[in-house]
Amino acid sequence: MKIPSSYLEKIRAVYPNVSFDHLDFNQDGMVNDVVVVNHEIVCRFVKDDWGKEALLHEAKVLEVVRKYVDLQVPHFENLEESFVNYRFIKGEPLSRNTLLKLSEASLTRVISQLAIFHQQLHSIPNEVLVNAGISSSGAVRSPEDWLQLYEQAQETLFPHLWRHQQSWIHELFAPVVTGELDLSYTPVLIDGDKPVYHILFDPVTESISGMIDFGTAGLGDPACDIAVQLGNYGESIVQRMQSDYLMLAEHIDRARFWVGTLELQWANRALKYKDVSLSLAHIGMAKDIKLVGTPLG
Repeated sequence: MKIPSSYLEKIRAVYPNVSFDHLDFNQDGMVNDVVVVNHEIVCRFVKDDWGKEALLHEAKVLEVVRKYVDLQVPHFENLEESFVNYRFIKGEPLSRNTLLKLSEASLTRVISQLAIFHQQLHSIPNEVLVNAGISSSGAVRSPEDWLQLYEQAQETLFPHLWRHQQSWIHELFAPVVTGELDLSYTPVLIDGDKPVYHILFDPVTESISGMIDFGTAGLGDPACDIAVQLGNYGESIVQRMQSDYLMLAEHIDRARFWVGTLELQWANRALKYKDVSLSLAHIGMAKDIKLVGTPLG
């Protein structure tokens, strides 16, 4: 995959003495193209106007996050309207399989790191977020949004689904339709999208080396972040976070519902934009999610 010459020219302008010994080019993201230079420098190029706004907001978020979380996060060195660069954080995606192959001691340590990160992120004082000008996360969903998704699923997805799949969707949304599931929450700073490839793992130390990509971060429901981790690792792992993530019992039912909607949200987009790849985005998610209302433990 050829890197556009304009990207290379921009990198040389920022780093006039850099040698292009090794270049990794990634166009998979929906918002940015990424060039990693010599495993040392990350250069992100925004794809559209929405991405420009998201980049400025991400910069605000990271300025705050770095002061409150222990794990390493990107530190923007040069921020422009359509471009940003920062030092590469070494590590590999923390997949569920990688996690489950660890010794019990290492597994416990990594789960604790994951839990403490979310505890620290969700505990940043509101006045700090307001003063920093941090707005809502793009992942925010209202009760009305969920009911609309339910209607859309029945209209657009049901013609392509078998009966047992349709029944599963009805059962998923039943607690929301009846009001059994309380969807109220106090907004906190959430990441909004921390899949396994945004969680970097050091196989030598067997620990998390850093967290990257805060492009969807902002004020929102903490259950969203827990839902992503349910999708990443399953409830058998997430339940072990509760000793360090003290709010788990408060958010787990909303997270259980939320993670169930992820495949539907992406499948709906796939049909809307006629893009099969979107419908495949959540292949490989963990499946051990308990029913809404199931006690922890």
